[in-house]
Amino acid sequence: MAPVAAPALGVAPAAVGYFVMLVYVGSMIGTVTAGGWVGRFGPILVSQAGLGLCFVALAIGATGALPAVLCAAFLLGLGYGPATPASSAILVRAAPPHMLALTFSIKQTGVPLGTAIAGVAVPVLVLGFGWQGAALVIGMACALCAALLVPVRARFDAERNAAMPVSLRSAFAPVTLIMRDRTLLELSVVSLIYGGMQITLLAYLVTFLVESFALSLVLAGAVMAASQVTSVLARIAWGVFADRFASRRATLGLLGIGMGTTAICALAAAPSWPLWALFAYAMVYGATAVGWNGVFLAEIARRAPPGRVSDATGGSAFFTFLGVVITPPLFHAVLYATSSYALTYALFGVPALIAGLRLMATATIARDVPHS
Repeated sequence: MAPVAAPALGVAPAAVGYFVMLVYVGSMIGTVTAGGWVGRFGPILVSQAGLGLCFVALAIGATGALPAVLCAAFLLGLGYGPATPASSAILVRAAPPHMLALTFSIKQTGVPLGTAIAGVAVPVLVLGFGWQGAALVIGMACALCAALLVPVRARFDAERNAAMPVSLRSAFAPVTLIMRDRTLLELSVVSLIYGGMQITLLAYLVTFLVESFALSLVLAGAVMAASQVTSVLARIAWGVFADRFASRRATLGLLGIGMGTTAICALAAAPSWPLWALFAYAMVYGATAVGWNGVFLAEIARRAPPGRVSDATGGSAFFTFLGVVITPPLFHAVLYATSSYALTYALFGVPALIAGLRLMATATIARDVPHS
């Protein structure tokens, strides 16, 4: 929506990064507090509450006032944050140990698949109803999804514990858990870098294509959709690869090398690039920068202390979202200084490349064997 909504709000389209930053500030709070809520009320009820909050946020944002849009961004994050801890609490019980990475990767395909749908549908909705009407339609979809979850609540919320603490002190327990475990902390720092790379694609690709390659909003959205469809398939493929052919750590290393190299290759981008080259570049970027989450969450879940999977995934997601929070304003600052999307993408690819090389250098290449 940024190329249309931003001028109506009196800001530049590139300022979408600040909107994204506020979303993920809310997500950091939502995810780090989710462990206690999931334990007390169950993962489905917490997911429903998050969807309901997203509906409220989009309705507020649809008023069209800049302060309301900024408030909506924060509320969207609060609703989005608990999704990973809630779903991980279900999957870690249901997934066969030898298919852990694949199971988490299949679950994580929902993220790029939703983005792919948005890449195709949102420009059409914006053209048909305006950006405010499009926001309301998406909000109603969230409310409908929450209602459709009602029949499965009894099954998946059966293990809730009414005595689970939800105090302010307990809210920081997931982050404390990560900070005290060297392996979990290292992986979480990597997720901070990878999360930043992912958001550079999601937040800026459409604006990059519109401003640097003069693509129409609909065509740029189609390129974004292609990158996300590719990442859906890639998440499943990387999950299979990590379960059958290499360790999850080595797989994460390959992904870092891939996304870093792809971002650096943006230096070769030029307005003379044919359309197929833009699609190909976006698809490779999507397969790597958006393809890592399932393997990462599976590794966190496997390394988590017994009974603390929600805390471990919530604590690691805090670092992931931190990367998403700090990257957009940094990206915007570098973009302002260089006046070049290509150079900015390349500079942000360097940390991911270094992180990937480190993971590869310290990984056991053989695939992970489930604990007995």
